[in-house]
Amino acid sequence: MLAAFLRSDFLYLFVRRPMVVAAFAVTLAVVGGAVLAPWIAPTNPYDLASFSLIDGLKPPVWAAGGDPRFLLGTDDQGRDMVSSILYGARLSLVIGVSAMAIASVLGVGLGLAAGYFGGRLDALVMRIADIQLALPAILTALLIDGVSRGILPPSAQQDLRVFVLILAIALSLWVNFARTARASTFVERNREYVQAAIIMGQHPLRIMAVHILPNILGPLLVIMTVDLAAAILLEATLSFLGIGLPASSPSLGTLIRIGMQFLLSGEWWILWMPTAFLVALVVAINVLGDFLRDVFNPRLR
Repeated sequence: MLAAFLRSDFLYLFVRRPMVVAAFAVTLAVVGGAVLAPWIAPTNPYDLASFSLIDGLKPPVWAAGGDPRFLLGTDDQGRDMVSSILYGARLSLVIGVSAMAIASVLGVGLGLAAGYFGGRLDALVMRIADIQLALPAILTALLIDGVSRGILPPSAQQDLRVFVLILAIALSLWVNFARTARASTFVERNREYVQAAIIMGQHPLRIMAVHILPNILGPLLVIMTVDLAAAILLEATLSFLGIGLPASSPSLGTLIRIGMQFLLSGEWWILWMPTAFLVALVVAINVLGDFLRDVFNPRLR
């Protein structure tokens, strides 16, 4: 298997695109830093004993007045910005990956069923998708967030904040998976191997899961990559607007919202450091998504 991978077009195209290699390195560094944050971060931003107000508002180490202990400076509470960004990226990635996973399972399942069975089920799923496409993803997420605030008791809203945010983002992004899976299933269900499985009396669920799904994974992987970046940006947007995660849970969006308060006072690093980190992550993921699209569609190479 390893030898086949080394001879594959995927690796051949990958090593000959410096931008893709750089995007992969950035993504790997960000994900690795987020996963290993409890072990590599200089301090724990959740631990009040790990920072001091005396160290507040220190600029990055290369600026005048910088402290070698704080590579990217500190915020007004004295928290190390490197630690805050690593922990914030950790939370943003957890929310983004979880929302993308839920959206992919929901969307692919509905798309497979709509494409395979057709008829009223197909019409119902596609009309729901059309209605949701008429609304921006952020408005859908805001609607779901508002409904959850009205349904959940105040005592439970804070504890379930992350789960509600994941669900709101997931229900905003399932449409792309459903439409792509439906279109691909329409093509695959008329192929000989699917017709043979039907004649053999295999259950429709087995046909969709074993025969059709593996053959439509290419475009779905591209959607997963693009929607992961969209989920991370959507979480950051909601947190920036103050309706996502609270300041006690510093995701990248929360850090950017807090940094806006210090932009005009001269402490620019509190805003620009997490912003640059978020931009680099989203751009890198989108570059990888474009590369996967080219790999699975040779006409775009």
